[in-house]
Amino acid sequence: MESGSTVPKHYTLAQLDQAASALHAGGVLAYPTEAVFGLGCDPHNRQAFERIFALKQRPATQGVLLIAADFADVERYVDLPKVPRGVLAQVQASWPGPFTWIFPRSAEVPEWVAGAHAGIALRVSAHAPAIALCRAFGGALVSTSANPHGQPPARDLATLDEYFGAALDGAVDAPLGGASQPTTIRDALTGAIIRT
Repeated sequence: MESGSTVPKHYTLAQLDQAASALHAGGVLAYPTEAVFGLGCDPHNRQAFERIFALKQRPATQGVLLIAADFADVERYVDLPKVPRGVLAQVQASWPGPFTWIFPRSAEVPEWVAGAHAGIALRVSAHAPAIALCRAFGGALVSTSANPHGQPPARDLATLDEYFGAALDGAVDAPLGGASQPTTIRDALTGAIIRT
């Protein structure tokens, strides 16, 4: 990035190894999801996580979801003994796809990720750029909409740059998934819709 630049580095899909290195170094990146750009970081890096909430000007108690390329990347975050086998099979049948499910969380979930919530929201995405970023990183990533609190989520790089400028460590320059709304969030155990 040029000295004094007011926009973050834009990573192409061919540069995801560099983007993953930035995440491993504690960076905060924006990346395309099914409907909007998301802000992401290593969920186990509390400093990076707190930067996301400072950027969003949103209380950290609200918690975030984790996005992954494969169920194996989120399995450790689920308190599996509390999840009936049939429920798990139903969720897995919906993945990969634009479905976010809240599970009872295991001790592997960092307390700051869940916020004030008892569960953990997880999604195994079917959106190719998000999958590629998770695979380059080697695990699940924080995913929360890329916008300051009260503003509409960013759907393009120009809006991202307007919202956050060089406060972001980078943005993945790739298309959104074409969905009109962020994914539905449901409680895995009860099926209750938390967000439509």
